[in-house]
Amino acid sequence: MTLNVYLSGEIHTDWREQIIEGATGLDVVFSGPVTDHAASDDCGVAILGAEENKFWHDHKGAMINAIRTRKGISDADVVVVRFGDQYKQWNAAFDAGYAAALGKSLIILHGPDHAHPLKEVDAAALAVAERPGQVVEILRYVLTGTLPE
Repeated sequence: MTLNVYLSGEIHTDWREQIIEGATGLDVVFSGPVTDHAASDDCGVAILGAEENKFWHDHKGAMINAIRTRKGISDADVVVVRFGDQYKQWNAAFDAGYAAALGKSLIILHGPDHAHPLKEVDAAALAVAERPGQVVEILRYVLTGTLPE
């Protein structure tokens, strides 16, 4: 069985690379958002034209990014949403809610300091992990039925 896994959320650390590297040898196909922050922010105006008002600049980018996000989450078997420490990831909260509404298998990834503020998000998940390695072990178990050594 192949798992399609969408990696959503925080873009300022290497958590995605840790999961992808850790899953080497597993039958997993990964996808996710554009993680180049400038490209993600400016895609709307780069494609559809400049905006004088920052609200409309951001709105154009958000809408185009939403096309990619909705497609990726819709196609996924498992959605992993990472909440990091550095920034408030409002988009990650949306992605988690969207995935849950679609009935996707949802894994939330965050540190212990976020347990209380994210309790409702965590309640929608099938697993809540604190480290990328735990996500890899979940994927390994789902695909092979084997426990970590």
